[in-house]
Amino acid sequence: MDTNKKYLTLLAKEYPTIGETTTEIINLEAIMNLPKGTEHFLSDIHGEYDAFQHVLRNGSGNIKEKINEIFIDRLSQKEMKMLATLIYYPEEKIRNILEDFDNQTEIDEWYRITLSRLIELCVFVASKYTRSKVRKALPNEFAYIIEELLSKDNSFANKEDYYSKIIQSILSLDRAPEFITAISYLIQRLVVDHLHVVGDIYDRGPYPDKIMDTLIDHHSVDIQWGNHDILWMGAASGSAVCIANVLRISARYDNLEIIEDAYGISLRQLLTFAEMTYPEDYAHGFYPKIDAERSDFYEEEIRQITKMHQAIAVIQFKLEGVIIKRQPDFKLEHRMVLDMIDYEKGTITIKGKSYPLTNTYFPTIDPADPYKLSKEEEFIVDKLVYAFKHSERLQKHISYLYNKGHMYLKYNDNLLFHGCVPLNEDGSFMELQIRDKQYKGKALLDKFEEILRKGYLTRNKENKEKHLDLIWYLWTGPASSLFGKDQMTTFERYYIEDKETHVEKKNAYYSMRNDVATCEKILVEFGLDPAKGHIINGHTPVKEKRGEDPIKAEGRMLVIDGGFSKAYQDTTGLAGYTLLYNSYGMQLVSHQPFTSLKNAVENEFDIMSTRRVVDRELDRKKVRETDIGRRLTKQVTDLKELLEAYQNGEILEQPRK
Repeated sequence: MDTNKKYLTLLAKEYPTIGETTTEIINLEAIMNLPKGTEHFLSDIHGEYDAFQHVLRNGSGNIKEKINEIFIDRLSQKEMKMLATLIYYPEEKIRNILEDFDNQTEIDEWYRITLSRLIELCVFVASKYTRSKVRKALPNEFAYIIEELLSKDNSFANKEDYYSKIIQSILSLDRAPEFITAISYLIQRLVVDHLHVVGDIYDRGPYPDKIMDTLIDHHSVDIQWGNHDILWMGAASGSAVCIANVLRISARYDNLEIIEDAYGISLRQLLTFAEMTYPEDYAHGFYPKIDAERSDFYEEEIRQITKMHQAIAVIQFKLEGVIIKRQPDFKLEHRMVLDMIDYEKGTITIKGKSYPLTNTYFPTIDPADPYKLSKEEEFIVDKLVYAFKHSERLQKHISYLYNKGHMYLKYNDNLLFHGCVPLNEDGSFMELQIRDKQYKGKALLDKFEEILRKGYLTRNKENKEKHLDLIWYLWTGPASSLFGKDQMTTFERYYIEDKETHVEKKNAYYSMRNDVATCEKILVEFGLDPAKGHIINGHTPVKEKRGEDPIKAEGRMLVIDGGFSKAYQDTTGLAGYTLLYNSYGMQLVSHQPFTSLKNAVENEFDIMSTRRVVDRELDRKKVRETDIGRRLTKQVTDLKELLEAYQNGEILEQPRK
């Protein structure tokens, strides 16, 4: 039996009759003629859970757009605004609204009107999907009722009493709040078919763990890893230097709660060591960045964080030096900063120039062997490595990142990645030697992904350093697609006042991505049609208030990091870009800062979003023209071969019993 006959025989087990095969062909052909589902792109969330939640709940303004389409001539702006807020935050908004009513009659009337509007809106947003897909999205508790209400046909009056009784029963059984909540979340789910997260869930903001929990529960999502994500991925894999970086950044942004409270990792040994080793008089440069809106902190707590910040930074510099010596292929000898210090004079010599150090207190460094950990530091590092590898919640989140994530993604003719494709100054792809072989372009990113996965899979095995060292290189190396600079001047920013030493030169990619030819070259390198595809990029905040445009290279390149992180908003002048791609084309959405959940619910404050059309489809794009459509087309071809085999008697029907 040839291979094709074997395959058709296996397929016949799923579709054992001509009737079932024909039905599936008709079903798939019909699906391919539906409008393409809406894709939602977010990047650089950086732990800002509340802002992320709001943009996710409002679909980057998509829900408000649907409300306008349906109710623009029937509801006032105030009524539409209230309806939108109800859909975003149903539980909170219902409690808020009910406080304004005087009696049950008024409450029941509001319930009836609201349910009618929500059902009408839900019918509209569900209309681009098959009934089967909508049925799978229905909440279990109210699945039957919602399905019945969504199938209501207003052109016939035969079942009017039936539908009225459903609504009346919902009210009389006191289930209206739960039903409104369920249908609101259903609308949220149907408005966006698929979510893309283009990197950097972690660091700076306070709640990356909550963001991870939300993504785990999301119905359809993919993730492209960011440089801050791989730092946590390396830490969870047992990389001591990645752990040191994670702790240093968390201390710098006053966010150690994510380590202790969210992931249950004790920092007691680090605190005890820091308290005993680093006096307050020598803490210059390590005071954490405090959120200006915070008032719930204590000076003693800040003093402790400052000392831990200094202690872990020194440990980090030591660990980095060991890797640089161990990995000559990295060509990072110029970052052996502890060798450049004159410990007696309190100066450092960089590129032949001497600079005074702002902090000369290095009690654990032996100038004769500066990269050797003290016994206390070694004990702390071992404890932290064990704790990160055995944090159940952290491992759950990082495992999900590996399962759903990639270095890059090709999706519906677009190329998604977080940082860059490293280029030389002449526009050629930058090479990196990894274990006696040179890699560049797509092959380099593929190799990076292989290394990341091996680092996690071998975290409990011997000889894992060769993978873990490369994960750290991805964080800081010149040829890293996630870093994209010639050097990371962390030491200089802590210890040298002269800002000329702080400069980190960006990879040539970041100037050349404005060029159409460069973007087309990258698309071709990854096997995409440059006439149809776009590069969707995060990582670098777009400085809109300085006139920078997120749409580059005549629309071939879209940069969607505008600064979710509060730390960037003074620089960028806004609070993030997102992207929507539906059957009508692409729209870039810019957002103003999110204030608070309370303001969003009580004052119906929505993030002000501005849309710009990037591409508009001349003909509405259908499922047939997407990656899913291409897979369905292949399935239809196979099913037609099976049908022909049935009709020719090559395979016999086996009706189900």
